[in-house]
Amino acid sequence: MAVPSGQLQVGRYFLALAAIVALIYGLVFFTGSTRTPKLGLDLQGGTTVTLKAATTNGKPPSKESLSQARTIIERRVNGSGVAEAEVLTQGKDQLVVSVPGRQKIVQLTSTAQLRFRRVIQAQANTAPAVTPSPGGSPSASPKAPVVGGASPTPSKKRVLTSALVAPTPTPTPTTATSPKPGASSSAAPTDAVLTTLLSRPAETLFADPRMTCQVLALRPSGAVEDAKKKQVACDTANQNKYLLDVAKVLGTDVSGADYQVDSTSGQWKVTVNFKNKGQGRWTDLTREAFNATPPTNRVAIVLDDSVISAPDILGVITGPADISGQFSQSEAKSLANQLKYGALPLHFDVLTNDAVSPTLGTDQLKAGLLAGGIGLALVALYSLLYYRLLGFVTIISLALSGVITYGLIVLLGRQIGFTLTLAGIAGFIVAVGITADSFVVFFERIKDEVKDGRSVRSA
Repeated sequence: MAVPSGQLQVGRYFLALAAIVALIYGLVFFTGSTRTPKLGLDLQGGTTVTLKAATTNGKPPSKESLSQARTIIERRVNGSGVAEAEVLTQGKDQLVVSVPGRQKIVQLTSTAQLRFRRVIQAQANTAPAVTPSPGGSPSASPKAPVVGGASPTPSKKRVLTSALVAPTPTPTPTTATSPKPGASSSAAPTDAVLTTLLSRPAETLFADPRMTCQVLALRPSGAVEDAKKKQVACDTANQNKYLLDVAKVLGTDVSGADYQVDSTSGQWKVTVNFKNKGQGRWTDLTREAFNATPPTNRVAIVLDDSVISAPDILGVITGPADISGQFSQSEAKSLANQLKYGALPLHFDVLTNDAVSPTLGTDQLKAGLLAGGIGLALVALYSLLYYRLLGFVTIISLALSGVITYGLIVLLGRQIGFTLTLAGIAGFIVAVGITADSFVVFFERIKDEVKDGRSVRSA
């Protein structure tokens, strides 16, 4: 039977509403691994790191430098997919970074100074071995280092692809010599002379067997940043030590970076794109290395104070640089964000790294939900007593609104990182009150129309 003209086809509206609810919860249950909203720092706890700027003269940094560092760190944190993060300035030389969850944010606060340098010499890191002396006390007895053109011992290597491969180890025969009694040339340096030893030229540092990677790590942050000087640096595993030429390509030459899976090796890689002039410098550097003899045919990629990779150059590269190897997805993502948003203008020391407990927020949430539940129950009771059957319309509408809102919060948390905080929950409770108030206005208008002689349907 056809619906009379002028009457609403209510069934179609109910079907459309049911289809919307089914679509939302179909996406909730079949397109993601989580079925609950993403909680903010106040509800799930998190991590707070306090950083202090370290300057060469010991004075506080300029406001401009501190503000720029805060902006870069904030971009890195947001770029890593963390929502509701806070990066605040505290005092004249400190930054406070707070993120929800158990995020590893210390690595996002590194300086990320990128340098591309040719390798002059490479050797395996040889820490002094401790052997018992006749008197019963231990004495240092180092192994003879492999110096010069010998390739270092293979380690967890980062390989620069696009005409690059990892160097093939070609060990040079060496003869181990035992130190004479009383010899101190290979003894570990004391604290009194450490500063003097580390301030020597790069060639001297590299040749000194006492300058192991463990000793070089005692240098202050930024010790190898000077692009106009030769430097000595070790790889991230402290297994290989390199004497490096002046930097020919800098982090300022990078226009962007991204991470993805290498289709050939199946490993995660970071693709570095260069600006116009930077691309020319990178091509010239690979041309110089390609025409050189080992080990100067290698290019070291230095991030802050460590060598990420030092591969052989097997051809002139005219495109971007792909840094690949044994990266995890999180490592590749973190490195890409650091290179994408640029280096920090300051060096920072970590003062505190604390876990924030969600206890206070959880208690407030329970109290808020209890108050909201009591208020909702009173609204439902009032609607039933005052509007009778129309009160069920209010209750069903509020319940359906809550179901749709919950599903949308879950989906927004997955797609754009929307997080649910105490303030957000308070807003939803207020929205319930506004919805109930709109029903009161609507029902009162219907009552007035009915008193004027109109039917309930027409009213």
